[in-house]
Amino acid sequence: MASSANVVRSAAPPATRLRGLGQGAAPSRGRSQLRARGGRVVSRVAYRGRESARSPSPGKKMGQQAFRSIPPFEECFPNSEKVFKTVEHDGEVMQVPFRRIHLSEGATRPYLDVYDTTGPQNVSPVDGLYPVRTDWIRKREQRGDKCFTQMHYAKKGIVTEEMAYVAARECMDPEFVRSEVARGRAIIPSNKKHLELEPMIVGRKFKVKINANIGNSAISSSIEEEVEKLQWAAMWGADTLMDLSTGKNIHETREWIMRNSAIPVGTVPIYQALEKAGGDPMKITWELFRETLIEQAEQGVDYFTIHAGVLLRFVPHTANRVTGIVSRGGSIHAKLALMDHKENFAYEHWDDILDICREYDIAISIGDGLRPGCIADANDYAQFAELAVQGELTARAWEKDVQIMNEGPGHVPMDKIPENMANQLKWCHEAPFYTLGPLALDIAPGYDHITSAIGAARIAELGTALLCYVTPKEHLGLPNRDDVKHGVIAYKIAAHAADLAKHHPMAQVWDDELSHARFDFRWNDQFNLALDPVTARSFHDETLPQEPAKVAHFCSMCGPKFCSMQITQEVRQYAEKHGIEDEESLFRGMDEMSTEFKKKGFDIYVPEDGKEKKE
Repeated sequence: MASSANVVRSAAPPATRLRGLGQGAAPSRGRSQLRARGGRVVSRVAYRGRESARSPSPGKKMGQQAFRSIPPFEECFPNSEKVFKTVEHDGEVMQVPFRRIHLSEGATRPYLDVYDTTGPQNVSPVDGLYPVRTDWIRKREQRGDKCFTQMHYAKKGIVTEEMAYVAARECMDPEFVRSEVARGRAIIPSNKKHLELEPMIVGRKFKVKINANIGNSAISSSIEEEVEKLQWAAMWGADTLMDLSTGKNIHETREWIMRNSAIPVGTVPIYQALEKAGGDPMKITWELFRETLIEQAEQGVDYFTIHAGVLLRFVPHTANRVTGIVSRGGSIHAKLALMDHKENFAYEHWDDILDICREYDIAISIGDGLRPGCIADANDYAQFAELAVQGELTARAWEKDVQIMNEGPGHVPMDKIPENMANQLKWCHEAPFYTLGPLALDIAPGYDHITSAIGAARIAELGTALLCYVTPKEHLGLPNRDDVKHGVIAYKIAAHAADLAKHHPMAQVWDDELSHARFDFRWNDQFNLALDPVTARSFHDETLPQEPAKVAHFCSMCGPKFCSMQITQEVRQYAEKHGIEDEESLFRGMDEMSTEFKKKGFDIYVPEDGKEKKE
């Protein structure tokens, strides 16, 4: 099952991605209820879903949703274009996206290709994305496969289309991807019902990934706003997305998100179970929770956060905490357990949950329901007791070939972060770690995207594979589109810092190109190579908006007389011209060059023709 690849330069997504959904051969999107006997899934009874990008409510025309267009790809990333690496694998031809940043004359290379999460462009949310995985899944169904998980195939020595796809994205060998998935050190969240997905991988030997949280609340937001947040998060680099909606129309909101998401989508199913229970936790039962899992599985949710490690005996250990139990899902499970003095039903029915996930290839993110909510509570007994149970649940899931990652804190001071990573690797058998930050301090509301990115960079360097972003609105309110961008960029910085520290093969190339552009005063290349080109350019142009400033050998920070890089260039040019190599000659040459530089009047601009000015 060899894979081959070549790069196709394209200014737009492949034609297949732009086909109308009505022309595609995608399976129907009705929900279904699984019936089980003895813990095994034995039948499916379908029933029609509610309004979605493919199935509007009766009597309501599509297009009545007031979707706003986000700024286009070209505006967000000037001088960049989407290109696609053609990957042929087992009879399938796949188009793997990259973002190509074109560089100006004088750069070390004509362009730089970087990892891309932006998804298909110029597609209306009303239409939804093209179901690119249809043929991959159909082939497995026609073959009569009983288990669809990536771990199942990996253990059998099979490199799936998803594995070949992510290998191309990561610039790694498909066999290495397969081996990491088989071992459980990496996961590819990819529900067989999420046909629009562009597969990605989560594992500590791959690029550090980031997750963006969106979702409505009982007080704020709408379907249109949440779809806009999804598109904006993916545009700026979110690798996965969690829909944490807790308000009205949770099912409909998620359906619109799923049909418009090329990145994996996760949920916390207990939130919707609470909605179904009319907001009363006392009315949540295992049967209601199970129905919710199946409903979301049919929609295509790629991973569930389930707080199965919140055991009854751990709850009293949170009584003396400063902030108690801060996880919404964890607090619901704790309350249910205390109410009847019974064990957490998610723990008791873990095998039943695994059977559902095995059927669809849904990964489980074992929730950290007892994570610390402040610095004072970090690394306490309750937190680590739950983590140890996560390890037990991980091993049980692997027995059924279900992909697993473990969730971590939270609020942890810098000196206590290494203990978290060490315990997770030891107790959870090297499954991917997925952490919320952690926030390294508590005193900066409004800036928690920064306080958490500090901890995130540290724990990712140590081995965390997926970082859950925090926005400036954390602890204060529901984030809007701009907050989402700020959170994503902060966490792209943290993730890339960790990739550099871990010597990921493709990480430093990007930094080196920007450094060369900075030293050469190629301002436009500096802007275009930035994680956020628009902001970089706007900051520069606040004080030097004129076009000639784009070739100036200074910025407003140092001005024309104090630019260290310009002075260094002059020194190098003088030394080369006079053949100066040893240190003594170099210092003598610097003195002479200084005198000459003053006589020339501190020339500011690089001549556009490259010729020196004549006296």
